[in-house]
Amino acid sequence: KWEESGTFNQAAIEIGGKIHLLYRAASDGYVSTIGYASTSDGYSIDDRSPSPVYQPRDVFESRGCEDPRVVMIGNSLYMFYTAYDGITPRVAVTSISKDDFLSKRWNWTKSFVITPPFIADKDAAIFPEKINGKYLFIHRVDTVICGQYIDTLDFSKEKITECVEILEPRRGLWDEQKVGLSSPPIKTDKGWLMFYHGVSEHTNYRMGAVLLSKDNPTEVIARSAMPILEPFEEYERVGKVPNVVFPCGTVVRGDTIFIYYGAADSTIGVATVSLNTVLRSLI
Repeated sequence: KWEESGTFNQAAIEIGGKIHLLYRAASDGYVSTIGYASTSDGYSIDDRSPSPVYQPRDVFESRGCEDPRVVMIGNSLYMFYTAYDGITPRVAVTSISKDDFLSKRWNWTKSFVITPPFIADKDAAIFPEKINGKYLFIHRVDTVICGQYIDTLDFSKEKITECVEILEPRRGLWDEQKVGLSSPPIKTDKGWLMFYHGVSEHTNYRMGAVLLSKDNPTEVIARSAMPILEPFEEYERVGKVPNVVFPCGTVVRGDTIFIYYGAADSTIGVATVSLNTVLRSLI
């Protein structure tokens, strides 16, 4: 029953030649927990947890832990997710050691909610390495994608209080209502490649891409005019929330990007695209 109402919006990370997925599972009462699955070839599931590997532990997430993104820094994996208390969605974070994660010992550290109360905040992660000596936290406030530089990953002390605007909706286009981070940004020779979801006037969720400056990722170098991924298959068009593709995790293998996404808030899909093709479309 813990995943009876949907499995979707999953983080993805590759360690040791295996792709690990941490996915949102909605129960029959629509309270979300986090499940685990893995794949070696990128397409077929090799292993899947019989029960949640992370679930609500505090009042700020009493109604669900949603839409995780995962970044590995050193020997720790940091999971950023939307903590929902039934009133206001906020960003929370927990971490786990690489050894515990690979051994499936789900010894998550204490979770901290890090965005302000009474402000809806979602779609969060950090860049996977320091930028000019600081970590760059990225999130969505209202309809725009924001950033804030932080000094450490001690989230018992670090709190998010700023919204330096990085990306906003574009009137009259496919992303005119709101935009939000898809997966943690990918470092390339040309800059940081960031996928994002955009919502249209008719509430269709699609995915686009931006290229951010390598030295100052709050600066946009280029942005896709058209969506790279949009609802097409029946399982993307029909479901709990129709017409949705919602990526939360990407893995790069050579020139191929594996894009893992939630489809119609019901199931999980994967799409692949050439990294160089995406970059050429942006420069």
